[in-house]
Amino acid sequence: MKLRTPMKLSDKTLSILKNFSSINQSILVKSGNKIRTMSIMKTILAEAEVDEYFPKDFAVYDLNQFLNGLSLHQDPDLDFDNDKYVIIREGKRKVKYFFADPEVIVSPPDKEISLPSKDICFQLEHSQLDKIKKAAAVYQLDDFSAIGENGTIRLVVRDKKNDSSTEYSIDVGETDRDFIFNFKVENLKIIPSSYDVVMSSKLISQFTNENYKLNYFIPMEPDSTI
Repeated sequence: MKLRTPMKLSDKTLSILKNFSSINQSILVKSGNKIRTMSIMKTILAEAEVDEYFPKDFAVYDLNQFLNGLSLHQDPDLDFDNDKYVIIREGKRKVKYFFADPEVIVSPPDKEISLPSKDICFQLEHSQLDKIKKAAAVYQLDDFSAIGENGTIRLVVRDKKNDSSTEYSIDVGETDRDFIFNFKVENLKIIPSSYDVVMSSKLISQFTNENYKLNYFIPMEPDSTI
């Protein structure tokens, strides 16, 4: 039987997997060059196209542990020749890491996700995202909103249930529509970078990063309006 060629994971792929581990500690990787994950509560779905081609389906129950194990090596090879485990090898060192049962992993549906409509579009710069997330942490704010009013789109972190709470906002674009799209800050588990953002009146949003070939689909809160 012909053995498969060992593969390496690029720094970009490792960064994506690290981010995915914050969305769901477990992952089911399908054969091919796409990796996808979904939060346990099904509030976030993320997918990325990577340079590597995975030769088979496999499941990892503790993705953080798996990635921390890879960090024990400088430049390891991954050998997927066995159906039950992957061999992580570098020089004289070797790790046999067993796969999990795919049935215990919460994973995205096989069907590709697409927005039912594209009603609001804007660009979110890396620095803007960074400031928004830092402000939410500094002021301990749980709500994130995209608000369209008076011709301007602004992103706001606030406590929407408290009229006297601190608000931090950044203008990110122009619009001819009035809307309030509400999210939970805890659902902004996206890689720090710049994004093309599309929001649908059906209360689903898509954050796209072309550099990482990465998409996040994040639902809005039911009290959103347009």
